[in-house]
Amino acid sequence: MSLLTDAHGALAVGLAPGRLLRFVRDMIRYAAASVFALALDYAVLMSLTKGFGVGYLQAAAAGFLSGLCLIYLLSIRFVFEGRRARAPRVEIFGFLVTGVIGLLLTEALMRLFVGEFGLPLSIAKAATAGFVFMFNFVSRRGLLFKAEI
Repeated sequence: MSLLTDAHGALAVGLAPGRLLRFVRDMIRYAAASVFALALDYAVLMSLTKGFGVGYLQAAAAGFLSGLCLIYLLSIRFVFEGRRARAPRVEIFGFLVTGVIGLLLTEALMRLFVGEFGLPLSIAKAATAGFVFMFNFVSRRGLLFKAEI
């Protein structure tokens, strides 16, 4: 379910007070959790590139995967109340799949912004994080966690 479909559906079906409120609450919680995951991601990226001379694409992958682990833990503990998956391993696998897609988006966007457009690493990471945040929130909420009240 897309971000617009979920929000529009909540209004159209008359579930605005509950469903829309939960959607907004989930998004705010996910954004807060994402700040911590992004901070870890960024710290790993910068540490590896500036401190250890690792290439930016490899460092971006390592940072992203570090952030992925943290956002999973925060998501199941603080962000989403309901869980769709019956077995934890199915949920983790789904989180990993959406994470891998997010990683591919991260790599492609970093290559585009840094490699093709010549943007500074920090600006490229900020732009990339915005795109990947929306993809992750919508896909994880729709596939892994209950959207209904």
